[in-house]
Amino acid sequence: MTEVQIRSIVLDCQALGLLLEKDRALTARVEAARRAGIPVRVSVLTIVEAAHGKTDIARLNWYLSRLRVESALPDDSLSAVKLLRAAGGLHGHRYAIAALVAAMALRGPASTLVLTSDRDDWEKLCGDRVVIHDV
Repeated sequence: MTEVQIRSIVLDCQALGLLLEKDRALTARVEAARRAGIPVRVSVLTIVEAAHGKTDIARLNWYLSRLRVESALPDDSLSAVKLLRAAGGLHGHRYAIAALVAAMALRGPASTLVLTSDRDDWEKLCGDRVVIHDV
């Protein structure tokens, strides 16, 4: 089996939250990717989802300055609807942000690594179109 060359990394809410909590392993992984020229991407939606009342805003801004922050595009909404339908008709707020972030991940370069705590959701939404790694 050949190893896939990762061309970008996408952080989900839990992955971004771990960075904000100074998780050493994840911080090292993100920094190694950056040094290798691999973009580490995060959706504006993920930022809102991960931030809470105790979030250190200065730390959040520092991390965001080191990541590629991507907006949700109009076409992402239709892509997200298609992903939800293909996943068996998932819908509602439980899946809305995940589907929009998945659409963002899929519009990036092929061979995207997703760092997530929601493997099941990502497998339903993206199948084998992304590489999933649990955080």
